[in-house]
This record gives sequence, structure tokens and C-alpha cells, in this order.
Amino acid sequence: MIHLYTAATGNGRRASVMLEECGLAYQAHKLDLAKGEQKQPEFIAINPAGAIPAIVDDAGPGGQPTKLAQSGAIVLYLAEKTGKFLPKDPAKKAEALQWFMQVSTDVAPSSSTIFYATAHAPDKTPANQAFFEQRFLTMLKTCDAKLAKTPYLAGDEVTVADLALIPVYDARKALIEKSPGLENVKRWAAAMLARPGVQKGLAV
Repeated sequence: MIHLYTAATGNGRRASVMLEECGLAYQAHKLDLAKGEQKQPEFIAINPAGAIPAIVDDAGPGGQPTKLAQSGAIVLYLAEKTGKFLPKDPAKKAEALQWFMQVSTDVAPSSSTIFYATAHAPDKTPANQAFFEQRFLTMLKTCDAKLAKTPYLAGDEVTVADLALIPVYDARKALIEKSPGLENVKRWAAAMLARPGVQKGLAV
């Protein structure tokens, strides 16, 4: 059994989407971030950074319990564990990892910046919000250009890159849909959001 410690954030949903798509049995433990449950000693013992998501895999490598945090690391761990969504061909695998990192280090953080600019920044001005929204859309245009050439980010098949991006899209759906262009991203998202595993994972 895999225990998932999560909350309703893009990072949390990234882990649950991957678990659902991999068809793994898991139990979700929802943490109330507003109450600081992620900073309690029992969770710090799982992830010293005090951030979700984190998993405990009772049947980790060598049959030993394994603790793991960071949504990107969890996605790659589950891909390796199940042999799914990470191509075996070295060149295709490299492309999937490139786009996975594009999502994880560029697109997703720019989405998070919108949240911080509107919820936590000392200076919550419309101009700042507009700046960070445009920055996010600019990052997404790189994905749109790639999706003009292939059905999915790394080619003809769904990979870890797509599963990393779909929670970000879902969180910013209203912004994306009202923005001109990004038609390839919107087409891709419709296909991804039709997947039962994605639907179940986002609902967690």
C-alpha cells in the first residue's frame, strides 16, 4: 500500500493523478495546510521540509518502506516502479524527461507565482497580477508550440510530462481559456481531462 499525504494544490494533485494513472492502490491522507498540519512532527518525520505531497510506499525498493517527497520525484518514482509513462527507448525517454522538467521548473513555478502574487505578496496590485499571469502564459506557449507538432508533449504517447502539466492547466483553466491562442494546449487538455485516471486524481 502507498500512503499519500496531500492537499488540494497543483503539486498534490500531480501525485494523485500519477497514482491513479499507474493503477496503484493507495490511501490518501488529506492535510489541512491552513491549520499547519504539514508542520506537525508526525509529518515532518516523513518530509522534513514540511510540504506536501509526500508518500510512504510500504513496498518500496527491496521490499522496504520508502518515504518520498516532492511531486516531481514522486511522479518519476512511480513511473520507474510501474514501468509506465516513461519510454524505454533512450531517445524518447530523454525527450519525455526534457518536457517533464520544462513543466516542473518553468511552467508550474510560474503558475505558483500567480498564487503568491494574489494571496501572499505584500503588494497585491493588479499590475503585479497581470505581469505574473502573462509570464505564465508565455511559459505555456513553449508547450503549445510543441503540441502543434505532436499529440502529447513528448510525442505520440502520454508520458510523465503530460501528467505533470495537467494539474497546472486545471488550476489555471479559466485564465487559459480566456486568453487568445494556446489552441494546441487546449486541444491537448481536452484529451487529458477525458482520461478517467486524470479525473479521479484531480478529484482527490
